[in-house]
Amino acid sequence: MNLFFLSLFRNFSVTLHRFNNESRNMRKFSLLMMAIACILLHTACSHTETYADQKERERDAINSFIQKKGIKVISEREFKQDTITDVSKNEFVLFENTGVYMQIVRRGCGKKIKNGETINVLCRFNEYNLLTDSLHLSNNILYYSSLPDKMAVTNTLGTFTASFVSGAMSTTYKTTSVPAGWLVPLSYINVGRMVNENDELAKVNIIVPHSQGTSAALSEVIPCYYELTYERGL
Repeated sequence: MNLFFLSLFRNFSVTLHRFNNESRNMRKFSLLMMAIACILLHTACSHTETYADQKERERDAINSFIQKKGIKVISEREFKQDTITDVSKNEFVLFENTGVYMQIVRRGCGKKIKNGETINVLCRFNEYNLLTDSLHLSNNILYYSSLPDKMAVTNTLGTFTASFVSGAMSTTYKTTSVPAGWLVPLSYINVGRMVNENDELAKVNIIVPHSQGTSAALSEVIPCYYELTYERGL
């Protein structure tokens, strides 16, 4: 009889142990499923970000950049009095109709692009992604030392159109389309070639919202900051 109860107790212990193990496994499984559900929920929420949300994020990034860099924003009315942005005061003019901010660092040698004229313009640039606050693309590196970006630019009654002929921008973004923001300064700068010792190329800094930027910026709502020089090509 004692052997019978001893055997029964052992069987009960084994069964209880198995039950506990299965319970622990079930708890682990439940926790795993909850984790997966949270990941899927987060992903779903990320994918439901609206265009308005993206534009708000862009505005925040631009405003943060302006504040961090100590930029003084002036109006088009102020700018058109002398078409000067005082670099010593870190002035940028805001063009309300496009959202582009521009600072003319150097007006440049040579002449403006004439009405009806089509010329090649060579550009050196640094492109910064304002959402990540990082340098995204540049042709101011050794690899491109002899290969500035070239674009064919036409002035039609003060409206500029352009397409890339060669360079880092067209190679990277797989398109000949020139960001509209790059064309804004052409109404105010000279595009020439350095001939004399004191000649300087036109240089501007511009903040470009996605609507005036590259195809990638347009599709992903990315604001960019550019440091740009312009030179008349052959």
